[in-house]
Amino acid sequence: MPARKAARPAKRPPDDRQVQELLRRCKSAKVELIRFLYCGNDGVIRGKACHARFLASYLRSGIGLTVAMQSFNMLDQLVAEGSFGPVGEIRLVPDPATFAVLPYTPKSARLLCDMLTLEGEPWGACPRSFLRRMTERAREQKLEIRAAFENEFTLARREGDGYVPLDRSPCFSSIGMDSAAPVILELVEALQRQGVQPEQYYAELGPGQQELPVRFAEARRAADTQIVFRETARGVALRHGLLASFAPKPFPDQAGNGSHLHHSVWRLRDGTNLFHDSADRYGLSAEGYHWIGGVLRHLPALVALTAPSVNSYRRLQPRFWSSAYTCYGPDNREAAVRIPSKRRGLEMESTNLELKPCDPSANPYLALGGLIAAGLHGLAERLDPGEAVLVDPDTLSEAERRRRGIRRLPTTLAEALDALERDEALREAMGEVLAREYLAVKRSEVRGFEGRDVAFEIEHHFYKY
Repeated sequence: MPARKAARPAKRPPDDRQVQELLRRCKSAKVELIRFLYCGNDGVIRGKACHARFLASYLRSGIGLTVAMQSFNMLDQLVAEGSFGPVGEIRLVPDPATFAVLPYTPKSARLLCDMLTLEGEPWGACPRSFLRRMTERAREQKLEIRAAFENEFTLARREGDGYVPLDRSPCFSSIGMDSAAPVILELVEALQRQGVQPEQYYAELGPGQQELPVRFAEARRAADTQIVFRETARGVALRHGLLASFAPKPFPDQAGNGSHLHHSVWRLRDGTNLFHDSADRYGLSAEGYHWIGGVLRHLPALVALTAPSVNSYRRLQPRFWSSAYTCYGPDNREAAVRIPSKRRGLEMESTNLELKPCDPSANPYLALGGLIAAGLHGLAERLDPGEAVLVDPDTLSEAERRRRGIRRLPTTLAEALDALERDEALREAMGEVLAREYLAVKRSEVRGFEGRDVAFEIEHHFYKY
């Protein structure tokens, strides 16, 4: 993929009308503190807050943040080989469109932020700016990406030195729905009050495990929604004396938590779904297959962004319904890319692809930005994804997988990071600063868990995601 220099216009501060509207909403809801939130290279949601009295000035200038935070890892360590330290500052500049009063925390609101330089330009290490660049690449081709993260999470309570699940109900059971009902109903209402629309709900396979898919949206809003979802689930659960954990593998011997990434590509000129073709046996267009070809080509590197924690690789195992091989198939839940069956009467709208090796420890801006970069590469090069796989790929012989170009996904975060370092197209898309710092942060996490027991790993992932 040829290198390109993205246009980087300075971000304009909100106009007086926007400022006054947010001040009015704060006053009406008696908001005292407004959180300025971001997601770092470590996938942890962090931020600062200002008092409502000073919101107008911080809307225009942003809140200062040390550059060192993009060299922090999920163990809360400043990475020794990182580029950023005690000298230097950026600004957390909020997107006014992301303002919402928090239903689960008294007198509080939040804004999601871009990381900008002191001159007001997108900072090279800003994940949200990376996703914006990728959506602009798509728009240059008159395309819009729509997506939704399909979250699984675990409701549990702290007991002694460990965590105990809310229940041990059967998969999809009404027993599980009943035990989690007070939390889930409050969560659904809290999401709706913030402009996020849940579509389905069910009690999942693992102990205390829930799944609550939300409505798809344009790519940047979909990534913002993932931040909102994680924050809201945790906040609501705390009100019930519980922890909502998005750890990929919260209990080593039980089902893991995914955040399958559903996505589709739409033509701006006529509002039609580029992936849809009713004449194809799976309802997928030639462009849809090329997109899959790009995703599979880059998938060993892409999982460093979509399954980015040490704990992620306990989940990405064969026969765990989370995918372990670079293949695709119709309604194949062991394939890395699933072509979901269409909804009758909504065939075009419901045509989408599901990326299964994605989990909630991912920074959603990096995960979705990397996916778009890989898919656009597939479109540009008209890449062939090969034959659809109609069986569990682990049941195929090694020789058959080799013949069909099916590779085992990385089995550790270290392997995935090696693949990302070799993938020039994804690193070019991320940009030199972001790619370098991300690799440094994640390699430090690999070292941080070396020689430590499973309990140490679970403790740090269970609580922080």
